[in-house]
Amino acid sequence: MSKTMKSFGLALFFVALAGAPLLAQNAAGSAAKLSLFKLSLILGAAVITLAVFIGAFCQAKAISAACEGISRNPLGGPHIRFLLIFGLVLIETLVIYALLITIIILMVQWNKYPGV
Repeated sequence: MSKTMKSFGLALFFVALAGAPLLAQNAAGSAAKLSLFKLSLILGAAVITLAVFIGAFCQAKAISAACEGISRNPLGGPHIRFLLIFGLVLIETLVIYALLITIIILMVQWNKYPGV
């Protein structure tokens, strides 16, 4: 098993572990029915966890490649550094968009919808 698959499996385990209390039965003892609110919490947690994990992985790969490129060609350092910072900004923007989507998912007023 590769190192990235182990990391992905570990991250998936922690996401499942964090979402486990949301699937617990309610206090009345009736059958556990997954409400829309609980589903939105699980979905929001999964979206932001996956986005942060992938964003951090991509940023690490970009920094590693930029350091290797600068070490091979020191005169190209300013150009590589500019492209690195531009790429890191774009990666971080995608993570912030995922955060905004998660906030929108969590802040919907579910009590206004029938059947919730």
